Amino acid sequence: MIHPSKLLQSEIKALEISSPAFADGSFIPEKYTCDGENINPPIDIHKLPKETKSLVLIIEDKDAPIRSWIHWLVWNIPTTTKIKENNVPGKEGINDFRQKRYGGPCPPSGTHRYFFKIYALDDLLYLNLPITKVELEKAMGSHIIGYGELIGLYHKQKVY
Repeated sequence: MIHPSKLLQSEIKALEISSPAFADGSFIPEKYTCDGENINPPIDIHKLPKETKSLVLIIEDKDAPIRSWIHWLVWNIPTTTKIKENNVPGKEGINDFRQKRYGGPCPPSGTHRYFFKIYALDDLLYLNLPITKVELEKAMGSHIIGYGELIGLYHKQKVY
């Protein structure tokens, strides 16, 4: 988690995050959800600090009932400007589906917001598997040098 004082002091550089699959604040194509192929969308990353040694990607649904729902945790992503579609770019943690993989948007009802959060770190993380979001955030906290996010929307199309 980024401490607000770090943002105020400009210790963390703003990253530019986008996707060729959907615009920020728009709907995520069905292909990348539980109604489609359930594969990760491509993500573009720009303005990485030159000191970046690795990236972390956390995808979460902040509109899930009760608490935020984790869809994917990936760390030790080599410094890159592109995360490819249907690709595991680093080490994966346990999502809230209790799986070590991408779990696409699949809201129980209504339209939900999905936050694709990218962190630039000044080091690699040496973690014992399996790992959760809380453990990942604790481990990366003092190493964050850049942050950006992309928000996608989804409304479940199929009723099961």
